[in-house]
Amino acid sequence: MTNFLERVNEATEAVRALFPETPLQENDYLSRKTGARILLKREDLSPVRSYKIRGAFNFFRKALGAGARSELFACASAGNHAQGFAFVCRHFARKGVVFMPVTTPQQKIDKTRLFGGEFVEIRLIGDFFDDCYRAALTFAETEGAHMVPPFDHKDIIDGQATVGREIAAQLGRTPDIMVLPVGGGGLSAGVTRYFRERGSAPRFVFAEPAGSPSLKESLVVGRRVKLSKVDNFVDGAAVAEIGREPFRHLKDFPADSVKLIPENRLCATMIEMLNIEGVVLEPAGALAIDTLKDFPRKEIKGKTIVLVVSGGNFDFERLPDVKERALRFEGLKKYFVFRFPQRPGALRDFLQVLGPEDDITRFEYLKKSARNFGSVLIGIETKDRRNFDILAKRFHETGWAYQDITDNDTIAGLVI
Repeated sequence: MTNFLERVNEATEAVRALFPETPLQENDYLSRKTGARILLKREDLSPVRSYKIRGAFNFFRKALGAGARSELFACASAGNHAQGFAFVCRHFARKGVVFMPVTTPQQKIDKTRLFGGEFVEIRLIGDFFDDCYRAALTFAETEGAHMVPPFDHKDIIDGQATVGREIAAQLGRTPDIMVLPVGGGGLSAGVTRYFRERGSAPRFVFAEPAGSPSLKESLVVGRRVKLSKVDNFVDGAAVAEIGREPFRHLKDFPADSVKLIPENRLCATMIEMLNIEGVVLEPAGALAIDTLKDFPRKEIKGKTIVLVVSGGNFDFERLPDVKERALRFEGLKKYFVFRFPQRPGALRDFLQVLGPEDDITRFEYLKKSARNFGSVLIGIETKDRRNFDILAKRFHETGWAYQDITDNDTIAGLVI
């Protein structure tokens, strides 16, 4: 029986039938910015623009190699796992059924169909992932199909571990720090185990969305925790419960090895990488890069740091929302509700308070709160965050009554 390292070596050699190793690129911009040597493992440059193809391929390879009685496969996914699954179905010329929520964006449906071609059938079931996941499980049981999980399986973890083997071969030594994005935990479990069993593990840091900290919460209490609420913005890593098998490999890491990444700050990183480096990243793909903002410069100066860029399947229809969140994080855009007088010239008086770098991006009456006043939602964008301090002083001096709702999630969620 082969051991883990042997299995990963075999999986790495086998996956070369699909694509060459993804690049490990030194990034001059991030290196100069941090004072460290920053290398990006570009999983966004795989054939399906994410690492998920590795685990799916290894699962298929092992199932077919073991003389699987059924040649029918199934999965539930609205993202990268579905696309990796579809690509592998076509490679092995095996029939696959992908279950997706009805709410899945058409772009993701089209890409999955493109990768799978005639070998993949897509079924849209339910409004939420849990609905289509149950449907996929029922289908697999009824039809005798192989259910291909996104992360919670030994063969999936072995496949994702090929990322670690490639990094070790490309770098030629162990990095000082390695940052891994975490969703269900398959990638992190595979890569950490690979380096640990080689006997030369770096310091591992895990990047998790602040709105879905399933690994962090589980490490705090020492057992898997299912979150009661998940922010789905980082859709590639928004998981309510870390996988059972991945957690078995990750449970000994300290809770403070997990960095929780604020979603709005993550958007600023995505825009920065797009504008400066020309690199298109999905939210989950930017997680590892964003952690650099949490390291004191003196702590990482001169160190070699590998960041796994897990995916680049970004739907550009989301770009306005990403830019909006980035501006709010950087303090360059705010939303206010003003008590606006209902008289001629009121808007002109308000505009005179604004500075030369201040721009109104939204003006909307919400309701008439009294006969002579109305509540008005006003969005203001500026070029320097310090301009808002000047504005606040001017509003006070001129007697404008208002409330800053930028960071009030409850009100902002209703009116912005």
